Amino acid sequence: RLNYSLRQPIGVTAHIIPWNFPLQLALRSIAPALAAGCTVIAKPASWTPLSLIAWMRVIDEAKVGLPTSVLQVITGSGKLIGDALAGHKGVDGIVLTGGVPTGQAVMAKASENLTPVTLELGGKGANVVFPDANLKYAAKAICFGIFMNAGQMCWAGSRLIVHEDIHDEFVEAVITEVSKWKVGPGMSEGVRIGSLVHQNHRAEVLAKLADGLSHGGRLVCGGKAIAGEGAFMEATIVVDVEPDNPLFYDELFGPVLSVSKFATDKEALYLANNSDFGLLNGIWTNNLSRAHNLARDLESGMVSINEFPVTFPQTAFTGWKQSGIGIEQSKDALRFYTKVKNVNVKL
Repeated sequence: RLNYSLRQPIGVTAHIIPWNFPLQLALRSIAPALAAGCTVIAKPASWTPLSLIAWMRVIDEAKVGLPTSVLQVITGSGKLIGDALAGHKGVDGIVLTGGVPTGQAVMAKASENLTPVTLELGGKGANVVFPDANLKYAAKAICFGIFMNAGQMCWAGSRLIVHEDIHDEFVEAVITEVSKWKVGPGMSEGVRIGSLVHQNHRAEVLAKLADGLSHGGRLVCGGKAIAGEGAFMEATIVVDVEPDNPLFYDELFGPVLSVSKFATDKEALYLANNSDFGLLNGIWTNNLSRAHNLARDLESGMVSINEFPVTFPQTAFTGWKQSGIGIEQSKDALRFYTKVKNVNVKL
């Protein structure tokens, strides 16, 4: 008897792309799909379609050898086009990066045909900072993790959980660091914090901030829109945030950092895991035994120790709980774009 298994391309794949990194996150899923031998239909976000269209034009002009129609881009309403792709019998796999409600809607639609999905959804990442950490370096990384891209990142470290013995000192270090970050148009010299994607989105972030402050917490930095063209907002830090405050558990998707205190390792773990999300969490300590134990017990698909945020093409980008289903990046991502066939031969 001869028995073997084949991995074959899954077929036609639909890629629903977010607006926060419109080209980078498109290529993250398009590349492995093409490498596995699949065809691709990519649908960019209606707010940010131009970079993917421009890239497609370059690919067409470069004549890279892709057969006609293997890679296509379709634009339009997320509700209209997304639903059509997710529910189409001719689509064999769906990849979405977006919010939880969108992911739930796509998954429900895909279930009509039992179409497999990879969903990379939201996050409410926590950075847990212990007294023995390199506080100066950690403060810079905390700023990078929440204020880069104006906080519009699923893997943003939007919660800071800091030991009570260093709370005041460390919060002041974060404020000092972010005060050096220039806000303005992204192509301008020296700018570190750009615009939010749209004024409507900024209004939503500010409304969620106001709601959170009404539940407690103390504003120690920022908190206002910046006047002028665009949708700019001050880097914002709120301390004394309790777990029942929306600022602790709701994904604002903007430049807002909530700060909570802890006294023991057990309390730190409880606070970090007290979230519906589980994408990327950070640990800051020079005690590697503590770090590895905490990393094991954190309920998230990714954990970074003494740097944040960081990921690599060769490592899995994956979330637990409401942060998603499946894996982006790494060899594991390629598995989604193939299906297994077992062949048995009686000799």
